[in-house]
Amino acid sequence: MKLPSLSSMNGALMLGLLYTFLYAPILYIVYLSLMENSVWPFPPTWTLEWYVNLADMSDFHHGLLNSLLIAIGTMVVSGIFAVLGATAVLKYRARGRVFIAALYLSPLFIAHVLIGISTLMFNRGVLNMPGNIPTAIIANSTYCVAVAFLVLLAQLARYDWRLDEAATVFGASPARTFMEVTLPNIWPALFGAATVAFILSFNNLEISFYNLGATPTLPTIAWGTLRHGIKPELYALASLVNAFIFLLMVVLYSLLRSGRLKLDPRDQ
Repeated sequence: MKLPSLSSMNGALMLGLLYTFLYAPILYIVYLSLMENSVWPFPPTWTLEWYVNLADMSDFHHGLLNSLLIAIGTMVVSGIFAVLGATAVLKYRARGRVFIAALYLSPLFIAHVLIGISTLMFNRGVLNMPGNIPTAIIANSTYCVAVAFLVLLAQLARYDWRLDEAATVFGASPARTFMEVTLPNIWPALFGAATVAFILSFNNLEISFYNLGATPTLPTIAWGTLRHGIKPELYALASLVNAFIFLLMVVLYSLLRSGRLKLDPRDQ
């Protein structure tokens, strides 16, 4: 029997340490959410009390609804502008396309706090708009459009734009070409970009905090609760949010493995 080489064992060890570093804190939070006492009891006393209390706390319900509204709105806005920008940059060989791509990607290099504060000042000082869910969607879209644009660029770089040219030659209008040729081929990439935008805006605190006024979301409620100490219900909330995101990733992975979702446009 051939023994594994030293390099492969070192690689497996480093990979194991990396996964432990990434996921041990999340698993510890899940463990605490099921404990009656959060001070590392042994033997552990299991309970679902914190999940039951969380279900009875109406402020968390309002925060969840507002977070979903912001995430869905940001996902739609980011998906539309990102797919338009990525299509324009890759399909049309204009001289200024590098500059346009840089403008799209520039929010990635700006701190979330600065995006939140600058958007707040612009909305109030120039547009005279109060802090509410629509302004939070606009502010989150500033950052999420850049992320979605980057995801689409990576995927659409392999798209064969001659398909669109062929549709145009046969008399299809630009709108019909996009709806019947481009979109059916690039929708997996658009779906992935929109999913990333949804997750980022759902969990965002810094950008949303400055543009919501008194409107609560799950991150702002959790942050406000921390000022009075860590309540066990926060462990339950964090566990549920992580479980939702993990389930979403499992669904995406299952679709990729089954072949129902293909990220490479050439495989559509």
